[in-house]
Amino acid sequence: MSDRRASEQDELRDQNDESPLKTGTDPLELIEQCLASFPEGDARQKLLYKLRHAVTLSQAAQQQRELEFKKVGEVVAKLTAPANRIGTLLDVPGEGLARIVVGGAEYYANVDPRVSETDLKIGTQILVNEAYAVIKTLGYDRNGPILKLAEAMSDGRLRFEQEMGRQSLILPRSTDLIGVELKTGDEIRIDPSHRVAIEKLADRKAHRHVLDAPPKVTWEQIGGQHEAIAGIRKAIEYPLLHAETFERFKFSQPKGFLLYGPPGCGKTLIGQAAAGSLAKLVSESKPQPTPDGDMRLPVTGGAFLHVKGPEILNMWLGESERMVRDLFDQARARRKEGALPFIFIDEAESILGTRRAMRSFNISNTLVPMFCSEMDGIESLHEVVIILASNRPDLIDPAVLRPGRIDRKIKVGRPNRDAAAEILRVYMAADLPLDAALVREQGGDHTQAAAALVQDVIESIFRRTDENRLLSIRLRSGQAKVLYRGDLVSGAILASIVQRAKEKAIDRTVQSGQPSGLLTKDLLDSVSEEFREGDMLPPDDAAEEWLKLLDHHPEQVVGISSFRRGRQSEERLINQVI
Repeated sequence: MSDRRASEQDELRDQNDESPLKTGTDPLELIEQCLASFPEGDARQKLLYKLRHAVTLSQAAQQQRELEFKKVGEVVAKLTAPANRIGTLLDVPGEGLARIVVGGAEYYANVDPRVSETDLKIGTQILVNEAYAVIKTLGYDRNGPILKLAEAMSDGRLRFEQEMGRQSLILPRSTDLIGVELKTGDEIRIDPSHRVAIEKLADRKAHRHVLDAPPKVTWEQIGGQHEAIAGIRKAIEYPLLHAETFERFKFSQPKGFLLYGPPGCGKTLIGQAAAGSLAKLVSESKPQPTPDGDMRLPVTGGAFLHVKGPEILNMWLGESERMVRDLFDQARARRKEGALPFIFIDEAESILGTRRAMRSFNISNTLVPMFCSEMDGIESLHEVVIILASNRPDLIDPAVLRPGRIDRKIKVGRPNRDAAAEILRVYMAADLPLDAALVREQGGDHTQAAAALVQDVIESIFRRTDENRLLSIRLRSGQAKVLYRGDLVSGAILASIVQRAKEKAIDRTVQSGQPSGLLTKDLLDSVSEEFREGDMLPPDDAAEEWLKLLDHHPEQVVGISSFRRGRQSEERLINQVI
C-alpha cells in the first residue's frame, strides 16, 4: 500500500514538472487534450469548454495590453530621446567623412553607411545624432537670403557685395550650382548660415520683353510706306540674299537701324515686319564662314525683344545700366541657343538722349556709354540686330547714331493721298460687312464697294476746304502756310477712323436687332469726330517740340493760328508760345 502511494506521488511530481508554466505548453492545447480524452457526453466537457473560452478571452486581453504597453513605450522613448541637430553639408573630403556646420560651428564628422553617397550634396541640410554623425539628408533648404553676384571667380567660388559697411562674401557653390553659367548681377540664394551658394534665381524681368517667336507682321500688312520699306529691306535682306556679291565687295553688313518720323506712321510695324522677315531669311540661308574661317552658328528661328524706352529708366543708381547690360546678355544667350535676336527699342530718345555737362546728373551720361559699349561688342546682324524707333531723332546722342553702330537712318513720313488710300484698304478687310444698298450701287461687287468707301474717306480728308483747315503757320520769311487735315494725317488716325465707323455699325445693329453693314456716313462722321477730338494746338511749353513733329523747324515759324470750330481764329506768336 505504501509503495502504491509513493508511485502516485512520483507520477504527480512528473506531471507538475511538465506544467505549461515550465514547459511552455499553451493552456489551450492542454484543454484540447483533456477534451479529447473524455468520452462524448461526459459532463466535465462543458466545464472544459467554458474554461477554454475564459482562457481565450484572457489571452486576447493580455495581447491587447502588451500592444498598448509597447505603443506607450515607443511614445515615451521618442519623447525622452534627445533631438537630432540640423546642419549644412560643406564638403565630402573622403568616403564616409563629411565637413559640416551645425549651429555656426564646423565639424569633421562620420557618415552613417546607410546614407547614400549620391544624397550627399554640398549645401544640403543634414541630420546629425548626439555623436555628430550624419544619419540622414534633408535636401536643400528652400529658404535663405538673396544676394546679387559681384564676380564669378575662376576657381568656381562666388563673390558677393553687400550693403555699405558690411564685408563682402566669398562662398562655394552647391553641387547643383557647379557648372551653371553665372554672370555679374545674377540673383543667387544662399543657405541661411551664409556658407554655401545654393540656387540661381530666374530674373523676374528676363522674359518680360522677349517673344520666343518673331512677330507675324508681314510687309503686305503695312500700307503707304514703300520708300521706307524698300530702304530697310535692302539693308537687311540683300546681304543675305546676295551674300557672294557682298563678299566680293568686302561690304560690311549693318547691325543697327533707326526708324524715325512723326508718331502713328508705322515705325513699330515696320520694325516688327523687318524682324519677322529677317528671321525667316536667316533660318533658310546656309551658315556663312567668319573671316577667320569658322562657321557661324546656325539659325533655327528668331527672338524678338521689344523694349519701350521708359521701361528701362529706374530710380535706383546703376539699375538702368544693369537692365541695358542684361538686355544684350539675353540677346547673346538667345543667339547661342540658335535664335537670331532682335532688340527693338521704341521711344529710344528717352534713354539714349544727348549727354549733358557732368556738373548736373543726367541718366544719359551713364546709359549712353553703356549702350555704345554693348553695341561695339556685337558683330553685324549675324549676332544681334538693333532697331531703334523715335519721334525725335534730334534728341538721340550722336555717339549712338554714328556709322558702325546705327548704320541706317530711315524716315517713316506721313502718308500722302495714295499712301493713305493704301492704308485704308489694309484696314478695310475684304470680308468687312458693308451696307447692302452700297454694294448694289456698285453692281453687287463687294470689292468695288469697299474701294468706293475708301475714295470717299480720302476725298473727305484731303479736300482743301475751309472745313478741313487746322492750323495756319506764319514763317519768318513772311509767308503763311495753312495746314489741312491731309497734312497731319497718319496711319494711326486712319486706323482709328475705321474703328470708329465699325463701332457705329455695331451700335446700329444692336439697337435695331437687324444686321447692318458699314455706311459711307459712318466713315465720314468718324473723320470729323477724329479730327475734332484731336487738340491740334499744343500747350505753351510744348510748341517747339510739337512743331518738330510737323517737319517745321520752330526757328522758321513766327506765329501759329488755330482754326478750331467754335472760336475765333487767333494768331499766337511763336516766341510767346515757346
